[in-house]
Amino acid sequence: MTITPESVNALIHSENFGERIRGINELRQLDKETAYELLISIISDPNVRVRYAAISQLDTLGDFNLEKSLEVLLDTLYNDSESDVRAAAADAIAGLKITKAFPDLKKVYYETEDWLIQFSIVSALGELGHPEGFDLLQDALNSDNELLKTSAIGALGELGDDRAIDLLIPFANNDDWQIRHRVAQALGRFGGEKAREVLTILAEDKSVAVSEEAKHYLLN
Repeated sequence: MTITPESVNALIHSENFGERIRGINELRQLDKETAYELLISIISDPNVRVRYAAISQLDTLGDFNLEKSLEVLLDTLYNDSESDVRAAAADAIAGLKITKAFPDLKKVYYETEDWLIQFSIVSALGELGHPEGFDLLQDALNSDNELLKTSAIGALGELGDDRAIDLLIPFANNDDWQIRHRVAQALGRFGGEKAREVLTILAEDKSVAVSEEAKHYLLN
């Protein structure tokens, strides 16, 4: 069956939410302008799965109209009733590199107690690359939530601020191999003697995944 704007429009406005999901997936096969306009028309769908799929698509289609996309994503980030949809909005903001949304991401991070939203914001800050994200990521390192802490380690590596090296080094001795693995990945993004010394130690880690990750960076 040929996919056309008309066929996709019929799907995304179907009463069946499964067909609406299918329609959102088929937007990828249309030209960007048409796909974007159709996507915007379903962004506030009453079904949470449809909203999640639509917001997630803005990661790839949103650059057609960044101002409109930012408006939609911020409204979702602040106001959607579902955590995973709000988290998807943070992911899309990072994917679109909308750095001027940093103050909003920061505000939501400190106002919410929902770990999933905080986790997505922390992950987004690494990809977003906003230098002011450093302090927030430093705070996240002190979280009681191990997933949030692990995400912050990775984001600090992506951010590339050399001040992160001293923050990351203590985590090289963490009991959780997944945290040590993330430390190896993060430190591998930095140059300098300090980072290399820790990577040399991690190259002998009892976890094969950790040692191989550290060796990868030492050899490159």
